Amino acid sequence: MLWCITHDALLCHVLACWRAFRDSFCFPQALRSTGLMTTDPRLRDCMKQLHQSVHESIGTVMMDQELFRKCVGSNIVLLTQAFRKKFIIPDFETFASSINQLYYNAQLQDGGQVADYIPQLAKFSPDSWGVSLCTADGQRYSVGDTTVPFCLQSCVKPLEYAIAVHEAGSEAVHRYVGKEPSGLKFNKLSLNEDDKPHNPMVNAGAIVTSSLVKVKHLLESKYMSLFHASGFVFFDRFQSERETGDRNYAIGYYLKEKKCFPEGVDMMAALDFYFQLCSIEVTCESGSVMAATLANGGICPITGERVLSSEAVRNTLSLMHSCGMYDFSGQFAFHVGLPAKSGVSGAVLLVVPNIMGLMCWSPPLDRLGNSVRGIHFCQELVSLFNFHNYDNLRHFAKKLDPRRQAGDDRNKSVVDLMFAAYSGDVTALRSKEGQMDIAVQFLTQTCKVNPLVTDRWGNTPLDDAIEFSRDGVVKLLQEYQTIYAHTDPPVRLQGVFSHQDPVLDSDEHGKLEALEGLV
Repeated sequence: MLWCITHDALLCHVLACWRAFRDSFCFPQALRSTGLMTTDPRLRDCMKQLHQSVHESIGTVMMDQELFRKCVGSNIVLLTQAFRKKFIIPDFETFASSINQLYYNAQLQDGGQVADYIPQLAKFSPDSWGVSLCTADGQRYSVGDTTVPFCLQSCVKPLEYAIAVHEAGSEAVHRYVGKEPSGLKFNKLSLNEDDKPHNPMVNAGAIVTSSLVKVKHLLESKYMSLFHASGFVFFDRFQSERETGDRNYAIGYYLKEKKCFPEGVDMMAALDFYFQLCSIEVTCESGSVMAATLANGGICPITGERVLSSEAVRNTLSLMHSCGMYDFSGQFAFHVGLPAKSGVSGAVLLVVPNIMGLMCWSPPLDRLGNSVRGIHFCQELVSLFNFHNYDNLRHFAKKLDPRRQAGDDRNKSVVDLMFAAYSGDVTALRSKEGQMDIAVQFLTQTCKVNPLVTDRWGNTPLDDAIEFSRDGVVKLLQEYQTIYAHTDPPVRLQGVFSHQDPVLDSDEHGKLEALEGLV
């Protein structure tokens, strides 16, 4: 019974949007405006119904209520969240527009060299550049060369480590590999004072970690969903990696000499598996889903399946933050303040915890082995949005917060202002100077308060506004008093101002309605 009532209530919310896209071709467009893709696995049944209706009809399909109900019925909660802007990024179109601008700004960066020590990497064009993102709610956006496949290379290291921790636990994994940044090149023959690789993000640590991952476990469907269906190992990529892997063979023998592998491990098999992992091909689009799975605590946003444990994700993000960007890790943590991992293919896997994951790809690398455009994009991203781990979400007004709907801050400030006035909090009132006009608009037009009340000195609100030179408030109160004085008492509480009143523009009306709902 309760389920039926809730389901019908949610359906009513979505049916309110029905008139906006009766044409079946408008429905996918409306979905994309919320960040949802028509290929989203969660919408499989919905899109199947729609495609079937299009196939069975001639010409344009007009969606009546029955067809609309049939299409959305199995996805009612998801679609309600989407169209009521309840996802982590409410105004997704504006956010995507900002991402576009950052993308084109980064495209102007023309420095760096394409890695050529692995023949397969040298084949990529230096002009290739793509960015894809996926939020914790499964909103997705891509711009540029986001369907071109490339090898994960070192971007596989955090995923490999996360799977090892998920399968064996942190204690078991860290018997063989450390947690500290090395301060050395990623492919250096070096161990820490305990004769263990410094961390899983350098080659030595990744090779040891690969010996802890069972191949048969990696082939399980949940891990394949982590690599998002396009994670294939191509033999020519793997062969190229293996034939040019002298340094990694040297590291392998060094690790074997120091007895760094678990007992009974075949060092050559571990190296081969490591080469295969580095040779997995992805695109920016599939890579962003991997990053979003880490951002979402180990649950794939577009399938809802738990892929990794919370412990595995937390440890992985911690190591990405401190060790993920080669010898640039400290600088990146300082300026960007987000977990990330780069690879010599030109990829940068970036995680904004609890919000979204991104995959940037551009082959030209700087002298430290990081993508020139990828680094620039990440730095500009946190300059525009308050995504840096140590940005203050309450008082850092210079940056945008895409998690908030437009007007949220202002509405909250007005409510705070009114409570401060009610309780006589003079300090809080001084801090809300700029919100006075909108607060008076709310009190007069929504609450319909009496403007002629007096304080203990006999002053009306208008008297005080004149005394303290609040010209905007004076004008509002004069207009309101004129109408109030010529309105019969029973009518005064029934909306003196209509929504067509010329005193307020549509934007201000919207803010007042939002504020009324908040109260």
